[in-house]
Amino acid sequence: MTLLLSATPEYLQQCRDAQAREQAASLIATNQWAHVDKAQAHHDFQRLYGELAPLIGYSEPSSPAVQQLMARHYAIASRFYPASRQAYVGTALFYAENADMKAFHDAYHPRLVEFLGEAMFVYAHSEL
Repeated sequence: MTLLLSATPEYLQQCRDAQAREQAASLIATNQWAHVDKAQAHHDFQRLYGELAPLIGYSEPSSPAVQQLMARHYAIASRFYPASRQAYVGTALFYAENADMKAFHDAYHPRLVEFLGEAMFVYAHSEL
């Protein structure tokens, strides 16, 4: 995660904290995301990752095609809660740092978490 790793440790911690705080508040406010069709969200993420994985090694995370996919990623994730810029970056860090999330994502491609994290960072800093 070149862009993510180039950020200061303080910024990265702020992002982790924002993600944890915003997610916890959303879980409480929505009765554990009772409003979300979780099966549909999972299906939509699967489809998105199936489209994103073939771009790894052929497109840059900042490319228009990848960023269009990140807009979809953010829209799906926003069904749970609309993350702030820092919380969205924190989500990318969570995907990389949580063993189960890393394994889930990397099942689509061994570099998906890294590529997705870079693309999410670009999206967060350009769109949020």
